[in-house]
Amino acid sequence: MLRQDSQDAPLFGEEDAGIRKSKIKHPLASFFHLFFRTSAIVVYLLCDILSSQFIICMVTIILLLSCDFWTVKNVSGRLLVGLRWWNHVDAAGRSHWVFESRKTHRANTTSTADSRIFWLGLIVCPVFWIIFVFSTIFSFKIKWLAVVIMGLVLQWANLYGYVRCKVGGKSNLRNMAKNFLGVQILQQAMKKKERP
Repeated sequence: MLRQDSQDAPLFGEEDAGIRKSKIKHPLASFFHLFFRTSAIVVYLLCDILSSQFIICMVTIILLLSCDFWTVKNVSGRLLVGLRWWNHVDAAGRSHWVFESRKTHRANTTSTADSRIFWLGLIVCPVFWIIFVFSTIFSFKIKWLAVVIMGLVLQWANLYGYVRCKVGGKSNLRNMAKNFLGVQILQQAMKKKERP
């Protein structure tokens, strides 16, 4: 069962209102947002050079991916863009997904640099893991398939959760895509009518 809230959540780091919006307000969170995800990709690409033992490489990559998942979900999402998501089980045992975004009435709560770093890292890294999935299948490195699927799943889960937070509680992703396509088709039709 899905539940979406757009509540004002107590997020740490909101007291710094005097920093310009173009500077990075949270350099440590930005660093770790990118560090674990890029480290997992680098270790995967260089694992044959770093170690000939598959288990050591696999455990290292999975640990980096797990640290990345936790850091993005619990720290950098809150600090860099004011979004968070989690699963809540009620007393009846039903699972509820909660997607929250910080209310925008507060001035200077996020910087554009922080936001760019967050979304760039969140979107680009899963693309690498998709490429890795196909490369392991086509190169017949089946032992690596579990590792790259784990990377894809963990990174995709964070991407999906934060996109749901960004979209908001009232709209469905499928409806949003249909509306976007409808608007694009309407704009193209209007452009064709305007031409002589």
